Amino acid sequence: MAEDNKDFDWETLCFQMITAAGSVKSDYIEALQAAKAGDYDKADELIKSGDASFSTGHDLHTDLVQREASGEKIEVTLLMTHVEDQMMAAETVRLLVNELIALYRRIG
Repeated sequence: MAEDNKDFDWETLCFQMITAAGSVKSDYIEALQAAKAGDYDKADELIKSGDASFSTGHDLHTDLVQREASGEKIEVTLLMTHVEDQMMAAETVRLLVNELIALYRRIG
């Protein structure tokens, strides 16, 4: 966090978080489809991949929050709002897919 706010590439950070959130959602939806088809090994692999992407996005988000907490002025833009929306959507998909896969396992 030694970089100045003016030297920090906010746009790149935002797109990295959006990319991570998109990967999370894709992996989790594919995992749900695999579980629905009874392929729990593939579902587990996709869940692990989604977890890794979620961790990446979360780490980037944590860095941003820490920057603001340390006194850096964070300009809230439409892009930043989109990032927050995508991160929340990824977390929602993550939670629901895990619950649905658990149900498929129980009734399968």
